[in-house]
Amino acid sequence: MLPRHRQIIECVRRFGDVSIDTLARTLGVSPQTIRRDIGTLEAERLLVRYHGGVSLPSSIDNIDYRLRQTLHLDAKQRIAATVARHLAPGRSLLINIGTTTEEVAKALVGHAGLRVVTNNLNVAAILSGHGNADVVVAGGQVRAHDHGIVGEATIEFIRQYRVDIGIIGISAIDDDGTLLDYDDREVRVTQAICAQSREVWLVADHSKFTRRAMMRVGPLSAVDKFFTDRPLPEHIAATLDGTNTAVVVAETGFAEATPGG
Repeated sequence: MLPRHRQIIECVRRFGDVSIDTLARTLGVSPQTIRRDIGTLEAERLLVRYHGGVSLPSSIDNIDYRLRQTLHLDAKQRIAATVARHLAPGRSLLINIGTTTEEVAKALVGHAGLRVVTNNLNVAAILSGHGNADVVVAGGQVRAHDHGIVGEATIEFIRQYRVDIGIIGISAIDDDGTLLDYDDREVRVTQAICAQSREVWLVADHSKFTRRAMMRVGPLSAVDKFFTDRPLPEHIAATLDGTNTAVVVAETGFAEATPGG
């Protein structure tokens, strides 16, 4: 993907519906160039064109997996490094589908004695290739676009385990603190992971506060630790008043706040 394509998507994510002329001025190229770029991005289902402008796809469909791997990569890596510092060796983990959880897996490569159960083949490949972790892969249907495993068999498999920590990623956080995702099968697996974990750690960068998805995972307040890369927006922080959810901001390392504490 061209760097300019990523810039276009970032502009649309930040400002919502954007006109062709505005994008051309912002990126310093001609409207004709923007139209060609949008044609390419629309063909990949990354943007939706309307008369005179462009917007993100609806809350029904997630952003293309290849793009998600590159968006906010630095933030995801800092979040992952912070998770690794918080995680003691010899813990048992459940890890779900997501590009941020995959970065967490990379950050955990040097950790000794981990027992990891996952429905993410990418996570399994990362951790099993280094010999420090005992990796178990859930059964079920493998999704071709992201190598995630979903379905009833996956849920039943996960229910056999009781682990120390469930590490989950999500697609969006609504204004009231509701965690959201796009695929009901993925949501049900994530809910099963949360139910089978003594602690739940959420990993999500700041972009999740501006995204929209239609499937409810659960409340942010049900998470034990929330690892992110920026201080929470005030309205999101307010939803955690009186709760025991700890917020860990990667930019400040171990800076940790418990809104209910």
